Amino acid sequence: MAQAKQHFVKRVREGFKRWSLKKKAIVSILCGLLILFCFALPAKLFDAPTSFYITDSEGHLLNASIAADGQWRFPFNAQVPEKFAKCIVAFEDKRFWIHPGIDPVAMTRSVKQNLQGGKVVSGGSTLTMQVIRLYKQNSRRSVWNKFIECILAVRMECSYRKKTILALYASNAPFGSNVVGLDAAAWRYFGRAPDQLSWGEMAALAVLPNAPSLVHPGKNRNFLLQKRNGLIDKLAALHEIDATTAALAKLEPLPGEPKALPQLAPHLLGRFKKDHAKMQQEAAGGLSTGIQTSIDGALQQQLNRMVAQHHEQLKGNQVNNTAAMVMRVETGEILAYVGNVFEPGNAAMESHVDVLASPRSPGSTLKPLLYASLLTEGTMLPTQLIPDIPTQIGGYAPKNFDLGYDGAVPASKALSRSLNVPAVKMLQQYKYQRFYDVLKQTGFSTLTQPADFYGMSLILGGCEIQPFELAGVYASIARMYLHQGKNKNEWNSNDWFMPSYQKQKTKGAREAKQSSRQPESKLFDYPSIWNMLNAMNEVMRPGEEGLWNQFSSSQKIAWKTGTSFGFRDGWAIGLTAKYCVVVWMGNTNGEGRPGLTGINTAAPLLFDIFRALPTAAWFETPADHFTMMPVCSASGFRAGMDCAKTDTILVSESASNASTCPYCRSIHLDRSGVYRVNESCESPAAMQHRSWFVLPPVIEYYYRAQHPDYYLLPSYKAGCSIESGKVLDLIYPEENAKIYVPLEISGEKGRTVFKATHRNNAEKIFWHLDDVFIATTDQFHQLSLDPTPGKHRITIIDKEGNSASREFEVIGK
Repeated sequence: MAQAKQHFVKRVREGFKRWSLKKKAIVSILCGLLILFCFALPAKLFDAPTSFYITDSEGHLLNASIAADGQWRFPFNAQVPEKFAKCIVAFEDKRFWIHPGIDPVAMTRSVKQNLQGGKVVSGGSTLTMQVIRLYKQNSRRSVWNKFIECILAVRMECSYRKKTILALYASNAPFGSNVVGLDAAAWRYFGRAPDQLSWGEMAALAVLPNAPSLVHPGKNRNFLLQKRNGLIDKLAALHEIDATTAALAKLEPLPGEPKALPQLAPHLLGRFKKDHAKMQQEAAGGLSTGIQTSIDGALQQQLNRMVAQHHEQLKGNQVNNTAAMVMRVETGEILAYVGNVFEPGNAAMESHVDVLASPRSPGSTLKPLLYASLLTEGTMLPTQLIPDIPTQIGGYAPKNFDLGYDGAVPASKALSRSLNVPAVKMLQQYKYQRFYDVLKQTGFSTLTQPADFYGMSLILGGCEIQPFELAGVYASIARMYLHQGKNKNEWNSNDWFMPSYQKQKTKGAREAKQSSRQPESKLFDYPSIWNMLNAMNEVMRPGEEGLWNQFSSSQKIAWKTGTSFGFRDGWAIGLTAKYCVVVWMGNTNGEGRPGLTGINTAAPLLFDIFRALPTAAWFETPADHFTMMPVCSASGFRAGMDCAKTDTILVSESASNASTCPYCRSIHLDRSGVYRVNESCESPAAMQHRSWFVLPPVIEYYYRAQHPDYYLLPSYKAGCSIESGKVLDLIYPEENAKIYVPLEISGEKGRTVFKATHRNNAEKIFWHLDDVFIATTDQFHQLSLDPTPGKHRITIIDKEGNSASREFEVIGK
């Protein structure tokens, strides 16, 4: 085989050597022309900038922006409506489907007409030749240019299918003014997509590219009417349409001035532009500037109206900005996206800012994640009492929103009521460094500082997150929970991803778009998520006084509000098994306003949105990896031997780490049941043995005010020796507190009120400041003092010798 090949090459060389110089020159020229013909067209004919646009899930236009060169030019669309194909072929090139790029019949007729008329009457150009002219951007008509167009048209027919050539024409033909391409023309002149146009409308567009500078809507109306009706008659003659359709088409009005394109999701279009720039860089170009989104067009318009209505109610309080987003939990698809109130003519509103993509202080919206983290760890139970008392941690003193204290509150109630002090207590138990790692793993990308930068304030909004990512995290939690059966109760990182606005073409499309920040290890177990969702469902809804759950038609929603420091941000996040909704209200410039709280501003809009969505069933009980644990009814801790009454609740298997109840203990009463006794003063046979719920003194002080049914420990019977234990404590100040005492209105120096508590209301307390006796209190243990600036020590003692003390510092001017 190799020998035969070598023999053939040798014969060709010998034959070429015998050719004459003239013959060699002719063959070389022909070969060169063939090469030029083959490479006469580039791989991509058109590279002009195109408009960015987005459509909803049904293909309806949501938003578009003008191209960088000031033209309305949509990206190439390979799908040409049948009506336009018939109209343009009938009007421009009736033998388009059979000629090889040039039409000899049309060319001959054109030459004859031009010679007879003594001027250019017709050009004889085919649609393929017109595509070449658009590509070369050569408007000058000459014999040479026409010859080049013919050659290139034939070349194009060798590489492109007829439908593609027609699509190239439809996407790049001028339609008057600054409108280029059929898609842009249909929207600019008729406000609809091309495939929704009638015969009369399509015929009007088909005649525009023939003379776009002379004939366009708004000018030369009679000439345009004649052109259009002439085309309609031609379509009827070719039997493309019947006589009735032709007659009705002629009655249709001509297009007027260009229409404004829809502006239904301007901030989503802006988000797409930013994402496109990044994807374009990664993909080295070639990406379309248009995209079909997952947006539900009807829901998007409804959300726009609801946001506008709520904004009208709030802007009187100078709350200028609102954002909301609805997403489908199962797929992560965004169904409606309002990045801000859309008022482009009002610069002061800063409506151009997409708040959904902006880092904002989250307020209390991260508390459920801490709650679930502690439950997953097993060191806290769902209804376990958490201290709610004045607290100071390294100079940080959190306060509840109402500035009050409950003494102790069940963890689930602390979450549903969004109490700050119990949340800080829980974070103190879990450690803020660990919780910071949890937040990073969930996908929050804006925690750019180390954990120590945020410290304990992390749980109360001392960081910044995007509403977009907040919705993604909560939807991922719900999705993970819904897939527990499919995942066989194991953690599947593929179920954890951020929202997507691109419509998923195939079932497996989601896996290709997963967030690169998906957690690799388990963050929350299913029983913990179940308890978290139920605690979030217990929150009283705005305007319904907690009576919503008495109506069977009311939908269960797991939701949480948040308010940032200084009333700058109002948040609401809500979940059902199908939908996740996030709402933000505030001012993009960070200005706080009185009453700007999540419950007052964002929550009402949240529930209006859920009322517009289909009702979803509540989450099912976990199927596995849980245990039913008896807990103390009074404290919510794991039931111990001394708990008088217990409840059984569903908890994680890890709850075996939970502590037994520290507040229930067995006490001995005398025969009457009035006094406490012990062996020093009462015979065991005469004792009554009771289980008693006893809180530490400071917790008890605040708890009693909220719980009238709380029973104090009985006093010891006279003559009994008193058992050791903490019976008194200081309520204020906290250990190492720094106190600043401002001047009174009168100008006199103010005083500080010190507070203490004792289990026995009748007991006297003796107060000492810096080891110097200063006063005695009885029943109401409060003392007004005026310590000098500097460090001090306050000490209290009762008559039995029990004592408590605190170090504090008074700050001068």
